[in-house]
This record gives sequence, C-alpha cells and structure tokens, in this order.
Amino acid sequence: MKMMKLGRTDLEVSELCLGTMTWGRQNTTAEGHEQIDYALERGVNFMDTAEMYPVAPVKAETVGDTEKVIGEWIEKSGKRDQWVIASKVSGHNDRFVRQGIPLSGATMKESLEGSLKRLKTDYIDLYQIHWPNRGSYAFRQNWAYDSTKQVKEETLDHMRDVLSAMTDIQKSGKVRHFGLSNESAWGVTQWNRLADEMGAPRMQTIQNEYSLLYREFDTDLAEACNNEDVTLLAYSPLATGLLTDKYHSGTVVPDGSRMAQPGNENLGGRATDRAYTAVEAYKGVAAKHGLDLVQMSIAFCTHRPFGCSPIFGATTMDHLKLALDADGLVLSDEVLADIAAVHRAHPQPF
Repeated sequence: MKMMKLGRTDLEVSELCLGTMTWGRQNTTAEGHEQIDYALERGVNFMDTAEMYPVAPVKAETVGDTEKVIGEWIEKSGKRDQWVIASKVSGHNDRFVRQGIPLSGATMKESLEGSLKRLKTDYIDLYQIHWPNRGSYAFRQNWAYDSTKQVKEETLDHMRDVLSAMTDIQKSGKVRHFGLSNESAWGVTQWNRLADEMGAPRMQTIQNEYSLLYREFDTDLAEACNNEDVTLLAYSPLATGLLTDKYHSGTVVPDGSRMAQPGNENLGGRATDRAYTAVEAYKGVAAKHGLDLVQMSIAFCTHRPFGCSPIFGATTMDHLKLALDADGLVLSDEVLADIAAVHRAHPQPF
C-alpha cells in the first residue's frame, strides 16, 4: 500500500483511507470489525470517523455509535498503535449532537472527551472540525451559498478561541494534529494565518467532497491547500455510490444501499438525470481501457496534482475488497485525457 504524509506532520498514512460512517446503522459491530481486520491485512492504517456517525440518516439516538464500534475493536484487539485514527467534532446543528450550540473552544474540549471515551483510547491522531460555524457550501448548498451575512471579526475571534483550545489539547497529548472539513479556501488560509500568529497548531488536512462527479476542490481550494501544505481527504470519491453504477441510472435501488435508507432517496440531491448521464460517460472510459469503474474513480483521486487521500466506505466485504484493489492502479495519460474530456462535457452534474 502506497504511503503518504499528512500536511506538515509526521503522520504517515496509507493513501487509501477506510471510511466508517455506516457502522452502527447499515453495518453491525461484527461487520465493522471484519472490515477493520481485512483493511489492516491489506496495508491500510488510516481510518476516519466522527462523533455524529453513523449517517444515512443521522439520528440523535445513534450519534456516537460508530466510534463505539471502533472502540470495541481497539479494546478487543489491543492494536491501537497500528492505526492512524481521524475523528471530527460537530458544529452547530439543530437535529443532533449540539442542538443549536455552536462550536467553540469549550465545546471542542467537551466533545473530545466523549470521542476518547467511545473510542477507548487516550489520544486521537487527527481531530477535524466537521463544518464551520459560519456555514458551508457542502452538501449541495453551493447553489444558494451566501457568505455576505458573515461578520469577519466575529469569525476570526471564534477561530482564535478554537485555536487556543487546540493548543491546550495538543499539549495535553490527547490530539496529535488537527484538520478541517467542509471548509472554503478563505477559511483554510485564515485558520492557518491565525495559527501561525498565535503559535497554535496548524490545520494539516481538509476533508471535503471530491470525486469524478464533484470537483469543486480543483481551483481555489487546491491553490490554497497547495500553498498551505494542507492535504485533501476526499470523502464520497464514489459520489455516494453513483460511481459504482449499482443504481443503473435510477432504475434499481439495492436493498441496504444508501438510497434505500429513508430520507436518502435522491442521495442528498446527487441523484440527478445529469449525474446518471455523466456516470454512463465515465463507464465508457473505464470500459474502453479495460478498467473497473469503482477502481478508476478511486485511483483518479490519488492521481491529482495535489495531495489527496480518498476515504471510501463499504457495506459489504465484496465492496471493500473491490475498492482496495484500486491500490497501485496507475491511470495512463490516455485514461486521464478521456476523463478530462468527460469532465468538460459533464461538469458539476449535481
């Protein structure tokens, strides 16, 4: 398994990252443990979770259950040191976790203690802010995103408060490094500018959606992260399952799939006619070059000119094995040229 460094840290992780957000809902504890064991055998040492998981959909009564699944594996196996574990602290959300209380330095410290307890560990390798208090254009909110209501000095004061807490947390040894999620180019640069001014921990990673079907990261964010030495952790590299082609242009909804979960019938706005058309075009590229669409989609992320670790989840062992077989897949210049042509023809399809 190819390894990579995260940001400016000494964290060396597998290029492919094991996603966990279905564990505790679509997957049982035993199935989660089976995935951890198999991924470890294949050379994966990087696992991502969050205090609000599992998802699809998120429910107040299941918040934290994914971390518990991981914690039980750690307790049973005694192999905590073989994994780089990333988790996330949630921001303001009226439905779960905070019930309207925004992220602050104090809530970060409180949430961290809960995650450590559930994970049955005394430290987290990478602790990420799940989304900014000021809102985000992630999850299809880009179509109506309005940043004009933000008050700059309030935002910067909030960042200073959180960075101060991060300094205390890192000194305590409970978190090794920190990262962002669902952030913007401006946000990345401000967090790290203030961190440098304060002598606080820098944001080393950003976990944003990125796939063949969703390439918002390619321009301003890629520039910001390149200059700030921030590594992209790409979530939904298979576009919530669209790039597996299991939905067959919306004509099939497999039992147990994300689309089969109540409230997820359109995959958060991703399941559009234009998206299905784009999937067909990418299928054509894969078929032309004798590639599997899933593996081509994951390998595309690892071939970007910026540092990128794709995070993928699986609800079955067959899905996990197929995804992990993308390890080491080299996409030729001809494949990349065909992918670029499809992207030009089908940009931003959802």
